[in-house]
Amino acid sequence: MSSQPTQILTAEQLQQKIRRIAFQIYENNFEESALVLAGVSGEGYVFAQLLENELKQIAPLAVTLLHLDLDKTRKAQPPIQIDNPAANYTDTVVIVVDDVLNSGRTLAFSLQPFLTVAVRKLQVAVLVDRNHPRYPVAADYIGYELSTTLTEHVEVVLSNESRIGVYLH
Repeated sequence: MSSQPTQILTAEQLQQKIRRIAFQIYENNFEESALVLAGVSGEGYVFAQLLENELKQIAPLAVTLLHLDLDKTRKAQPPIQIDNPAANYTDTVVIVVDDVLNSGRTLAFSLQPFLTVAVRKLQVAVLVDRNHPRYPVAADYIGYELSTTLTEHVEVVLSNESRIGVYLH
């Protein structure tokens, strides 16, 4: 059964969500001079890049972009690799960025590198929250909340220009 996916958000609607999240991040961190966006592998990292671009347009913040390298399909993760291990997060706001919050497992693993450092704040931004929490992770910034069944799949496409959008399979 390979039915066509249903498009939930268009490219334009996604851009509006990303811009709104950037404004929310700035509003909640306007007293900061810098922050770190840590994008989870795949579309989460692309989302982090888009957020960085929006923040640079609206806020006088120094934004550091990190890539969190992990395999979302694995049940257990080795230590998460960060592309810039020399970056200093001490006393800095860190925002972990991913495309979809489903059970919270991926985000729980993604928070791990920052739990051993005295960060000022640790926040989470997602484009879609599916409302299936199995892990104690909640997003501080949400583009779109979507209640789905466990058998449905939400796909965020940001890196394929001909298909940008959010799809329900």
